[in-house]
Amino acid sequence: MVDRYLIVSLGSIGRRHLKNLRILRPEAEIGVLRLHSSARETDLPEGADIQFFKIDDALRFSPTAAIVASPASTHLTVASSLAKAGIPMLIEKPFSDSCTGLDELIETAKARQLVLMVAYNLRFLPSLGEARRLIKTGAIGRVLGVRAEVGQYLPTWRPTVPYQRTVSAQRAMGGGALLELSHEIDYLYWIFGLPTRVSAVGGHYSDLEIDVEDMVSLCLEYDQSRCLAHIHLDLLQRSTTRSCKFIGTEGTLVWDGIADRLDLFDAASGTWQRIETDLCPDRNTLYVDELRHFLDCVSTGCAPAIGADAAYDVLAIVDAAKASMSGNCSVMVKGYGKY
Repeated sequence: MVDRYLIVSLGSIGRRHLKNLRILRPEAEIGVLRLHSSARETDLPEGADIQFFKIDDALRFSPTAAIVASPASTHLTVASSLAKAGIPMLIEKPFSDSCTGLDELIETAKARQLVLMVAYNLRFLPSLGEARRLIKTGAIGRVLGVRAEVGQYLPTWRPTVPYQRTVSAQRAMGGGALLELSHEIDYLYWIFGLPTRVSAVGGHYSDLEIDVEDMVSLCLEYDQSRCLAHIHLDLLQRSTTRSCKFIGTEGTLVWDGIADRLDLFDAASGTWQRIETDLCPDRNTLYVDELRHFLDCVSTGCAPAIGADAAYDVLAIVDAAKASMSGNCSVMVKGYGKY
C-alpha cells in the first residue's frame, strides 16, 4: 500500500518540506491543504499529487502522517483535527502562538499513541549536538552563565515576499522575535531543562512596518544549578548572527552557528582548541535529517527527538517572557503538567 502524506500550507517552509518529502518518499502520494490560498484547483504545486482547500476533504485523504506548516496561530486548530483523526504529525516551530489549549491536544495524541513532533531543526546540527555533549560530560565544569544571540534583518529573510506580509511581521499570525526565533530557547531547554523564572525586556524599536516585537532580551534563571542564561533575539541585524557562549567553572565553550564552529577554552592549560565535528553541508540538510527522523518515528513508533511535552515547555518560556515584558517583572515558568 502506498503511503500518503499531507502538508498543511505552502509558504516557504511548506514548500521546502514538500520538496524534501518527495526526495525521501518518491513513491508516496502527497496532498497539500491550502486553507487560506487564492490558488485555483487547477494550480497543482510541483511535487504534489492532489490539493485540498477544506480540512474535511484532506482528512478523507487518510494521510499516513501530516506536516503542519501553517502560521503558528492556526496550529492548534489544525493539529487538533488531525489528532482526533488519528494522524501523526510534524508541526513547524513554534508549537503554537501560546500554551493555551495545547494540553488537550497533547492528551489526545497520547491517548491515540500518535507521534507528535515539533520542528526545531537546530537539534540536528552536529556542532550544537557536540556542544551539548561536552557540557553534559563536564568538559567546562559546572556551567554558571550562558549568552546566546541570534539576529537577522527581517526584510531580507524571505526576499521573494514583502516582509510586511510575512508571518514574522504579524501578531495575528504568531509572528515576532520571541516566537520566530525560539530556536535559541529550545536548544537551551534541550541542554539545561526548564528554568525557574524568566525576566525579559523588548518591543518594537525599529522603523519596520510590523506590529510585533523586533528585539527582545531575556534572562533564564535556574535555581537548582545556579545558572543564568541570557538570550538576545532580534529581527534587525544586517549581518546575520547566531552564537552561544557557555561559561563554566573549568573553561568556556563558544558555538558559532553561522560558521558551524565550536571552540573550547581549557582553564587548566590556558589554551583554546577547535573542536572538530561533522560539518553541515548546507542549511537544507537539517530539514532533511529532521524530516527523516520524523518519518522513522512514524514507521517504528519511537518517541521523537522534540516531543510535545518539550515543545510545550519551550512555549511556556515564551509565554513567561511576554508576561515579564508586559508586567515589568520576573515570571515563574510553568511547564507542561506544572500548575
